[in-house]
Amino acid sequence: MSLERYDVLVVGAGPAGLAAACAAAEQGSHRVAVVDDNPSAGGQIWRGEAGRPKSPSAAQWLERVRASRLTMLAGAQVVDRPEPGRLLLETDAGPREIGYQKLILATGARELFLPFPAWTLPNVTGAGGLQALVKGGLPIQGKRVVVAGSGPLLLAVAVALREHGAIVRVVAEQAPWSKLLRFGVGLAFTAREKVQQAVGLWGKLSGVRLLSGTWPVAAEGNGRLEQVTLTNGRRRWHEPCDYLACGFGLVANLELPLLLGCGTAGGFVTVDSMQQTNQVDVYACGELTGIGGLEKSLVEGQIAGYSAAGREDRASELFAEREKARRFAGALGQAFALREELRKLATPETIVCRCEDVTAGRLAAQPDARTAKLQTRCGMGPCQGRVCGAATSFLYGWPCEPSVRPPIFPVATENMVAR
Repeated sequence: MSLERYDVLVVGAGPAGLAAACAAAEQGSHRVAVVDDNPSAGGQIWRGEAGRPKSPSAAQWLERVRASRLTMLAGAQVVDRPEPGRLLLETDAGPREIGYQKLILATGARELFLPFPAWTLPNVTGAGGLQALVKGGLPIQGKRVVVAGSGPLLLAVAVALREHGAIVRVVAEQAPWSKLLRFGVGLAFTAREKVQQAVGLWGKLSGVRLLSGTWPVAAEGNGRLEQVTLTNGRRRWHEPCDYLACGFGLVANLELPLLLGCGTAGGFVTVDSMQQTNQVDVYACGELTGIGGLEKSLVEGQIAGYSAAGREDRASELFAEREKARRFAGALGQAFALREELRKLATPETIVCRCEDVTAGRLAAQPDARTAKLQTRCGMGPCQGRVCGAATSFLYGWPCEPSVRPPIFPVATENMVAR
């Protein structure tokens, strides 16, 4: 198997990764490649926009990608690091090895799912997950949808589903109105464009009930979802629906950074002012370093790209913009912090680890994550704790420890070549 070599290799083709790749490639003398497991660039936020972008931001960056002399390695998933400076990829055509001098990690984040009774019913999905399915062709026309959980993503998902013909009955945000109001007032003074974006989304949801301080407590149905029970802490009621799109924020995808030995704190990769990790010539940007939205991802990506290309002078020009984005990220985290009531949604019979069918009752009897894994196999299934790990961390206070043994994702045995 031949070894392809690049000066700068970016893992992840979302906004952060694309910004990093463009910043590095536009310096002219560097061979740059981007690896992503999706068939086209854009990540979750710009999924499906590679052909005909709808948002001005997506159009701008995707055009820069086309104009840059970089290589897109789509449909390729990193599964191992055979040795420093090399990554092993799994592709439809078989295994592939890539060599690099500088590596930029922009692997993004996934949704946080919290268990509640019958959350395993068919048609109970992640908020972003349902949006991705619809963008991929899932028919949603005329289907009744409840969107619930926490974070600005809920409004964006509701708008996207409605634009595809869904009947969005309710958007239920668990954060109380008091926190949302303080958040909005703060944005009015520091980021008016964010307020305008939110108002624009609200305007597209005319007629939809937008509820704060409200969260799901149970799904119900005979073989598939038929209704969801919501509460505002004072009363409960049923909402008939065909889909429940539910997500409680985001969790960084740390598997590859941990395999590389990158330092972490609080569930995120730690970086210096140039977005470099504690590993020499390895950088991280976007949601990996803290959940903060599109602007943070773009500016951190550019700083990482310029730094990897040896243009620290260009990178430093963006520090003030990054600081503004990070302040917004901090305010975002405070406004949408998860309420204590969510820790008590699961009954003893509620499945927490879906891969191994481990219930909350069995887990509550365990003192820590390691014991739970040994006694119940929680986190030992195909997802290797990517869903239940973050959930048990929130429910029981156990450290979330993603698996870092290669392969970091399930892979066909013929693609784990002998080395």
